[in-house]
Amino acid sequence: MQQDEVAARVRQVIEATGVSAREFARRIVIDPSKLSRSLNGTRRFTAAELARIADIGGVDVGRLIGATGGAAGEVTAGAAATPSTVCSPSPSRSPSPSPEGGRPLQIVRETVRLIAERGFHAVRVADIAAACHTSTAAIHYHFPGRDELLEAAVRWCMDEDTRRRAEATAGTRHAGDELRLLIELQTPRTEQQRRQWCVWLDLWAEAARSTTVGRLHVEYYRQWRGTVADVIRRGVEQGVFRPVDADGAALALTALIDGLASQVLAAEPGLPGTGAPAMHDALIAHVDACLTAPASG
Repeated sequence: MQQDEVAARVRQVIEATGVSAREFARRIVIDPSKLSRSLNGTRRFTAAELARIADIGGVDVGRLIGATGGAAGEVTAGAAATPSTVCSPSPSRSPSPSPEGGRPLQIVRETVRLIAERGFHAVRVADIAAACHTSTAAIHYHFPGRDELLEAAVRWCMDEDTRRRAEATAGTRHAGDELRLLIELQTPRTEQQRRQWCVWLDLWAEAARSTTVGRLHVEYYRQWRGTVADVIRRGVEQGVFRPVDADGAALALTALIDGLASQVLAAEPGLPGTGAPAMHDALIAHVDACLTAPASG
């Protein structure tokens, strides 16, 4: 019964924020399916998830679990050095000024930035806390362990990548133009794109060792290849691309993007023929040679 009551209170928090459940899941940095199962009562919210929900909703964790004093302490036992407001029995609290998107997203964004600069294993919780102008206890409050923080960082990168692609290609009807846009987005031209690729390279290594990150990696690439394959299928229907196996072509093109991007990042800056423009030209040449339908006479 208490689990159902917690879920009902979380629903109230989501409704009060005025965003969809999927967007709320993005803000608290968990898989939308996990949030859905927790709201439906088939999965329990973790202590860290409740902490992030309270942070985003500007409410007290004690309010979410309908407890005071010791009971709240039991639920938050997994979160080190819980702020004193967590166990407050007051029905609500005025949210203190917080970073855009809330503290959990700030922590994840700074984690991603530091991973890009130093590599995951060189980033300490103390480094993340310093970047967020907070304490290590506050980091552990939202993300008790490095594994959970890494998972959140991977998911945030996936969501950001998907969002940027959707925004850039919205309204594009010509499949050839859309595929070229997707290639441009995946080419490490800007500093932000280079940072994103540095994070992906680090996460590939982690995916080979971590079951959790590996599953996220598989999920992301399934979505990414599916997006490319759908564009290719539409291009075939439009007569823009020659008839091809869309799934096989998407696999080849995305693998080529990954391989070229890793070479661009590893090469000495400014070395002729190894930069992002050369990568972009090579990818477009591949599309023209392997996919683009010949112009009719």
